[in-house]
Amino acid sequence: MTPTSTDTMLDEGWVLSPAVALRPEPFGAMAYHFGNRKLTFLKKPELVRIIRSLEDSATVRDALRQSGVPEAHWSAYVAALHSLAATDMIRASEGKNQ
Repeated sequence: MTPTSTDTMLDEGWVLSPAVALRPEPFGAMAYHFGNRKLTFLKKPELVRIIRSLEDSATVRDALRQSGVPEAHWSAYVAALHSLAATDMIRASEGKNQ
């Protein structure tokens, strides 16, 4: 994989923000942030699996692998994770970043 700006996140640890609740839905999940009151619709069950696996993964790369996402699709999921990070739905995990 050619290094890009998305590669930085791949090697970092991230977790679901403690202020966020995920509610399973047939389309994926709804994520609600109790602090900023933002509601986000996660329309891909794969993205929900990735977010849930962040907690047990040292890096985003590990979470993608654990979730069975083909490497060719990683950039799309990393872009989605960047969007979630921008609204504090997920945050960098202290002690997990390499």
